[in-house]
Amino acid sequence: MGLTTTKKMFEAAYNGGYAIGAFNVNNMEIIQGIMEAVNETNSPVILQVSAGARKYANPIYLKKLVEAAIECNEKSGKDIPVVLHLDHGPDFETCKDCIDGGFTSVMIDGSKYGFEENVELTKKVVEYAHQRGVVVEAELGKLAGVEDDVKVSESDAMYTNPDEAAEFVKRTGCDSLAIAIGTSHGAYKFKGEAKLRFDILQEISEKLPGFPIVLHGASSVPQEFVQMCNEYGGDIPGAKGVPEEMLRKAATMAVCKINIDSDIRLAMTANIRECFVQEPGVFDPRTYLGKARTAVKDMVKHKIVDVLGCAGKA
Repeated sequence: MGLTTTKKMFEAAYNGGYAIGAFNVNNMEIIQGIMEAVNETNSPVILQVSAGARKYANPIYLKKLVEAAIECNEKSGKDIPVVLHLDHGPDFETCKDCIDGGFTSVMIDGSKYGFEENVELTKKVVEYAHQRGVVVEAELGKLAGVEDDVKVSESDAMYTNPDEAAEFVKRTGCDSLAIAIGTSHGAYKFKGEAKLRFDILQEISEKLPGFPIVLHGASSVPQEFVQMCNEYGGDIPGAKGVPEEMLRKAATMAVCKINIDSDIRLAMTANIRECFVQEPGVFDPRTYLGKARTAVKDMVKHKIVDVLGCAGKA
């Protein structure tokens, strides 16, 4: 099948009451772990590259790794739809570079600007992307937290206004919209009880019937990985994510794409730390990265089956 866009993927997800996992990728082992999981569950997938990943690994390396994963699928008889997506594109130039480089989906994040400037920037990206068969995700509202170059304090966070969301989509022509309903970037999402504004999500879905909504900052921060990290020398106390039952509910309410990044980092780091402590004589990267890759696969399979609901939907 090769690379595809999210058009049909989101239409099926919206009508089927499930969401597609959008997993951030930074290296070969992460891509391998994710692809093993989607192959075993027969699930569609979005592999997304952040600005930080572009700086770390080089977008050419990442695209070739994704192409290698697709080639492996084809040789094994698998037909998994894969989207290569730019996560949090900061400007038109970055989006253009990814579009020209073969990405099938890009996100332009103009949420740091005022409404009119966000509209203007998003519309510019949409016009360039649509002429080349690429879909565009935009963002309205501000999520708290830190992810690569995206840094928003709690005091600056802002819920998405449903009326503005409807106007924004109409004026920009974007294909999906990331909204702020209480999720946040990073591993420290809630100080007290977790709460998402499902009322805002419901109102937006009523104003934009059939339109795919995206949740950023939606990692669950599994406590077993937090405990493993801390047990084997880490220092990440109090990390807390979005409860999985809340994400499953959101997937039945117009949310078609759920971003997951911190959970991958935690799964990898916890298992590498455990290996270093329990097997101090190991210095072969294939040993500890192999364990990390398996942890990513198992975690992604769990998300697909129990949280996203997209198993068997490829």
